[in-house]
Amino acid sequence: MAESETRYRVGGMDCASCATKIDTAVRRLAGVADVSVSVMAGTMTVRHDGSSDLKAIEKKVTGLGYSVAPLAGNVAPAHAHSSQHRHDHGHDHRDHADHDHDHAVHDHEGHDHAGHSHDHTSHDDDHSHDHGEKEIEGLHGHDHAPMAGPWWQSRKGRLTILSGAALVAAYAVGHLVPAIASYAFIVAMLIGLVPIARRAIMAALSGTPFSIEMLMTIAAVGAVIINAGEEAATVVFLFLVGELLEGVAAGKARESIQSLTALVPKTALLEDNGQTREVPAESLSVGAIIMVRPGDRISADGIILSGESAIDEAPVTGESTPVRKGVDAVVFAGTVNGDAVLRVRVTAAAADNTIARVVKLVEEAQESKAPTERFIDRFSRYYTPGVVVVAALVAVVPPLLFAGPWGEWVYKGLAILLIGCPCALVISTPAAIAASLSSGARRGLLMKGGAVLETLGKVTMVAFDKTGTLTEGKPQVTDIISFGLSEAQVLSRAAVLEQGSSHPLALAILNRAKADGVPVPPAFELEALPGKGVSGKVGGETLDLLSPPAARERGTLGAEQDARITALNDEGKSVSVLLVNGVAAGLIAMRDEPREDAEAGLAALKSAGVKAMMLTGDNKRTAAAVAGMLGIDWRGEMMPEDKQRVVGELKRQGFIVAKVGDGINDAPALAAADIGIAMGGGTDVALETADAAVLHGRVGDVARMIELSKRTMRNILQNITIALGLKAVFLVTTIAGITGLWPAILADTGATVLVTINALRLLRIKI
Repeated sequence: MAESETRYRVGGMDCASCATKIDTAVRRLAGVADVSVSVMAGTMTVRHDGSSDLKAIEKKVTGLGYSVAPLAGNVAPAHAHSSQHRHDHGHDHRDHADHDHDHAVHDHEGHDHAGHSHDHTSHDDDHSHDHGEKEIEGLHGHDHAPMAGPWWQSRKGRLTILSGAALVAAYAVGHLVPAIASYAFIVAMLIGLVPIARRAIMAALSGTPFSIEMLMTIAAVGAVIINAGEEAATVVFLFLVGELLEGVAAGKARESIQSLTALVPKTALLEDNGQTREVPAESLSVGAIIMVRPGDRISADGIILSGESAIDEAPVTGESTPVRKGVDAVVFAGTVNGDAVLRVRVTAAAADNTIARVVKLVEEAQESKAPTERFIDRFSRYYTPGVVVVAALVAVVPPLLFAGPWGEWVYKGLAILLIGCPCALVISTPAAIAASLSSGARRGLLMKGGAVLETLGKVTMVAFDKTGTLTEGKPQVTDIISFGLSEAQVLSRAAVLEQGSSHPLALAILNRAKADGVPVPPAFELEALPGKGVSGKVGGETLDLLSPPAARERGTLGAEQDARITALNDEGKSVSVLLVNGVAAGLIAMRDEPREDAEAGLAALKSAGVKAMMLTGDNKRTAAAVAGMLGIDWRGEMMPEDKQRVVGELKRQGFIVAKVGDGINDAPALAAADIGIAMGGGTDVALETADAAVLHGRVGDVARMIELSKRTMRNILQNITIALGLKAVFLVTTIAGITGLWPAILADTGATVLVTINALRLLRIKI
């Protein structure tokens, strides 16, 4: 039976135990094949067969005390490759060659994104599912308050305030009427404990008996039994405070990527029958024409039909300098129009513009667990029951075998229960990964999941494609050599002949003429010479722009001119010969030049201890010339299968290989590498095919991606040290009788908050 995939927005998750309880409960339902829950994204993805009862899934989640709403348009056949993908990302590495895009020049026109429909709106206030939310209000202290408003307006905030007020009242009553002090503290404790205990029971019935709520309930009830009601009430209050802080921290992390959606304006100026009118941006359809005024944010992905302006793309690509764009250039939703009115044809619906797609990809990536995270999850399954056993032994062994006082050792056992909660340990990895994925996305660095992020830091060899990756992907005029005329005259006459041509070499000449401001008068009797060049007349002159072999056929090249052509060819340049009235008047050399940041980007990799190599299908002469300019090892004249073979050889030599390319002819090599990285400006290939994507197409961003991975792994190590270190300290002090119940709960909730705050530092790093 074919499997389907359904994604949900889950309200109220703020710690790792939330995700664990939901995962365990839903996974036990009939027909469910797999569950992925992301605390940081607030989402759940369920893979199931046709026999699954989706309403039962939702009811199970709401029964645990969380709100749940399906994400619109998310039910789709599950990818057959999901169990075979080497990184277990759940992302399709389909044959990149199937994408008919010319990424050498990043031609985005005609991309059909309508097949996607992603809902990135907040579901904080979604009340469309009546599965008992009313009945369970207050059952679970979790909610979306950190995202939706001030913490004190949330159910969790109100419960914490009520518990705190009850604790203060109990102290007051105890001071005024000491005889009933213990009862006052029990009442104060129950105000906070009853919702916690109900959640514990629900979790236990759903397959999670050792939840933090269960440990908290046992500890609080045990404290009352040994006449420590005051501490029990205090511990419950501190637990609620800790959960509230966790919720605020989780909300901050969640906002970091969701805030991207706020960059897209809510309205757009739609051209309709020669007039413009303001419409909701989400109503724009593919093919619609919109007007963008200077200073406005562009409301949709599209192609410029008229106008030229400097576009600030920092929100999407991280590029700090505005990019000058004119007719036929691609623009992205959320970027800012600089200094001129633009008319833009919409190429993607609102739910599928670049920013929406980035948000969806990052949310899905957060659901994909890194190897470290999976290890810690497995570890915590044994760790928590182990803690319960240790706490029980501490409580009963000394009194039974060594005549220790029961009250004292039971008290210590209860404290160890609280110390042993694995929340901080379990959240240490996903919090750092979520922050890192969000931080990278805001800088145009997309990584599809924790496994990709973790592996990137281990990369020791980066294999680059040449065209469109290390180079601009389009030829540029590099040399103008004149014989009797000025360079400007040679360029002007060559441009005259190339007017109206769309050939890459012709465009290179025309672009150079435009940049240099040379005149390009109209030509007459233009004639294409198949396989040779083009000829025409202008101002009484007969002009020919020929390939060197064609010029040699006419016998117009001298020995010195032939030597110059050979020298230029040896540098990997294509040469055109200009003839004026049958006499050689000049040479124009063109080459696909390295990107501006290519040399600096490769130097950054080298300084990080990562080797680099260029794999290209170009001839060896051109490959050697470009590689020589960049100081990089190379392999030339390679077919796609040759690139794949070289990647395999590098891996057998012990390298962890990242392959960087445009995602089309590099498909086999991208799939064979440990990490495939697509270069591009927000295209289908850049966003959907490889393990990671560099949206802005900067070579230096590959080094930045690797550095971000290394920083993330250091942050995870710090988090694990904080989580285990605090527990170890409080374990020793508890056994020694120095600390009691309330410091024990701080060891858990305090460590969780510290770990989350430390992870959030990754959002602010400069890379």
